Amino acid sequence: MQQIINFVIRNKTFLLFLLLFSIGLALTIQSHSYHRSKFINSANALSGGVYGTVNSIDKYFDLEQENKILAEENRRLREQLFNSVNSESNTVIDTLIYKENYRITIADVYKNSYSLTNNYLTINKGKNDSIKQDLGVITSRGIVGIINNTSKNYATVLSILSKKSRINAKLKNSNHIGSLTWNGKSPEFVQLIDVSKFAPVKKGDTIVTGGQSSIFPKGINIGRIENFETDISGDTYTIQVKLFNDMTNIGTIYILENRDRNEILNLQNNSNE
Repeated sequence: MQQIINFVIRNKTFLLFLLLFSIGLALTIQSHSYHRSKFINSANALSGGVYGTVNSIDKYFDLEQENKILAEENRRLREQLFNSVNSESNTVIDTLIYKENYRITIADVYKNSYSLTNNYLTINKGKNDSIKQDLGVITSRGIVGIINNTSKNYATVLSILSKKSRINAKLKNSNHIGSLTWNGKSPEFVQLIDVSKFAPVKKGDTIVTGGQSSIFPKGINIGRIENFETDISGDTYTIQVKLFNDMTNIGTIYILENRDRNEILNLQNNSNE
C-alpha cells in the first residue's frame, strides 16, 4: 500500500494531466455529434478486430479436429468408391452417395438437447428449403435422427436419443436386423433390440442402417457393438451400441430425401389394403 502511495506522490503531475485530459476528451465526445460518431466507429472497429482475432484463434485450435474429421470422411469415401468399382455384387456400402434418388440438403444445428427423455435438435432449414416431415438426418460420421416438425425457415429433428425414436438397423457383416432404440441413459450409447439369437454378434462389430424403410438408405454408419446380452425369452439379443457421432457436439448435418418415398409408401398402403 505504501508503494502505491509513493507512486502517486512521485507522479502526481502526470496523473493529474491524464485525469483532466480524460475528462476533457469525454466532454468533447459527449457535446459534439461528429466526435461522438467517430469515437463509436473507432470503438466498433477495435472491438470487431478483437473479436475477429479471438475467433481466428479459436478456429486455429479447432483445425486439428476438423482436419481429422475431413481425413476420416475422405478415407471412408475412397473406400466406398473402391468397393463400388471393384465389387461384382450389387451391394453398395453407402447408398446415399451413389443413388441419385436421394436429395441431400446441408443445414446447421441451432439447438441440440441430449439430456432429456425425448431430445430434439433445431436446424436452420424448413419448408422454404423443401424440408418435410420424416426425412433422415445424418452427419459424416453417422445418423442423427428424423425430421419431426417444420416451419418456413426451421425444422426440429427427433434425435436418436429419444424414447420415441425407433429406427431399422442391422449388423454390417450380416443381414440380421433389429430396432434401434434409446433407454434414456447415456448420450454415448443406443440399444439395438430384437436381434435374432442366430445372428453372429461380436463385440466391436459395426451397426448400420438396415435399409428396410423409406427414410434411411442401407449401410449408413451408426456405431460399434460395446456389449450384448440374451433377452429373457432367449430368442433375441439386446445390443449396446456405442455411437460414432458425439451427440453432444453436432454442428453441420445432412438431410436425406428419398425421391421415391411417396411411391414406396403408396405401394405399401395398397398392399396392406
